[in-house]
Amino acid sequence: MFEVDIRREFSAAHCLRGYQGNCSNLHGHNWEVQAFVRAEKLDAVGIAVDFRRLKKDLEDILAEFDHTNISELECFASVNPTSELIAKVIFEKLSASLNDGRVTVHRVRVCESPSSGATYFGE
Repeated sequence: MFEVDIRREFSAAHCLRGYQGNCSNLHGHNWEVQAFVRAEKLDAVGIAVDFRRLKKDLEDILAEFDHTNISELECFASVNPTSELIAKVIFEKLSASLNDGRVTVHRVRVCESPSSGATYFGE
């Protein structure tokens, strides 16, 4: 089994509805996202997944979040945009664009600060 990963960043605001504390107020983060992709076999060139494709697919997804109020996005209309749920949404979107039977997204980690983050693994 092979695993490759990339890291990307975006800046965005959010607030946590119903949270008892400062995070209920609108505030922002410089988010870091790390995506881990696995492949049982390499392609004919010896690559698990082309980094250019992985980067583009993740960047396209993060463009939806960058410089927005994440709380106002449709995918967070009924749930809070916590690090955990942002990781899950990114995982699902990246899986939809990348998984092909040979390559699968294994996990996505989202950090809202250098010392705090959450990881979502597929079910």
